[in-house]
Amino acid sequence: MTQSDHLLKRGDVRGAADLLQRAVQAGDALAARELATWLLTGQYVRRDLAASRAMFEHSAGLGDQVSAGIVRAFVAGGVGGQADWPRALGLLREAAASDPVAAAQLRLVESMNLSRDGEPGGTFPSEPLSEEPEIRRFPGFFTPDECAYLVATAEPLLQPSLVVDPTTGRLVPNPIRTSSGVGFPFTDENPAIHALNRRIAAASGTDVKSGEPLQILHYAPGERYHEHNDALPGVAPTQQRVLTFLVYLDDDYDGGETAFPRLGLSVKGCAGDGLLFRNATADGAVDPLAIHAGLPVTRGVKHVASRWIRATPLIVE
Repeated sequence: MTQSDHLLKRGDVRGAADLLQRAVQAGDALAARELATWLLTGQYVRRDLAASRAMFEHSAGLGDQVSAGIVRAFVAGGVGGQADWPRALGLLREAAASDPVAAAQLRLVESMNLSRDGEPGGTFPSEPLSEEPEIRRFPGFFTPDECAYLVATAEPLLQPSLVVDPTTGRLVPNPIRTSSGVGFPFTDENPAIHALNRRIAAASGTDVKSGEPLQILHYAPGERYHEHNDALPGVAPTQQRVLTFLVYLDDDYDGGETAFPRLGLSVKGCAGDGLLFRNATADGAVDPLAIHAGLPVTRGVKHVASRWIRATPLIVE
């Protein structure tokens, strides 16, 4: 436990902050990262995304590679300041010279059809599967390399799906979703993942900042996602999860269809196919017709990328 941790344990937030500030002034990259994290989360100080971005930049300048990755994500996504795709790409190229993780991201990005500002080019052909609610399939939405990258990136990070037990407060297995998964919040939304999120936004006609973190879900044999609706009951219409965008990352499995029981519709996409469906009615209410399920996988392993999209942007600059 560090000295600042001891001060925090005693409730001396100001003392811990002063200690970290002195360490930053002395050139301590990890202290700068810690302060940047405080400013990001708002746990000990007022949340300030612009100040957090600046402090992560300072930490990266002092040599912290974790902070450097976060800076690339913030610059690409416009967190704590303006988005600057050319700069994010330049930072990624610099990192790729010595970092194989960054090099893999760069290879993927350079294979994409992107404008100078990182906007996806081309069109996104789709076929309607339902009008009420809207459900559309996007064949070949992600390339095989993009699917493989997401699976490989997610696999070491997968955690069982858990929920908080309302009685004990402990994390327990999710009774609805029996898969494993990992999310990529904006600190982990590297330029490659951000570019894929922009493609999802373009295909769905939404603001990229309206999307919740991209999730990668892993379903082993017998695992499933029971019937549910992705919309949130009782929230304001501006906060509603109006859309879900799924991308199937592989197809060498049996079972695992995405089923809409009230529509008599079942979808099993090929690797790379996207599936867009609307969860809420025009007034933001939960649409019972959009109840869906991930049926049990009976052979092999299913991976799917999932992004919930809100009615308005979530990140305030």
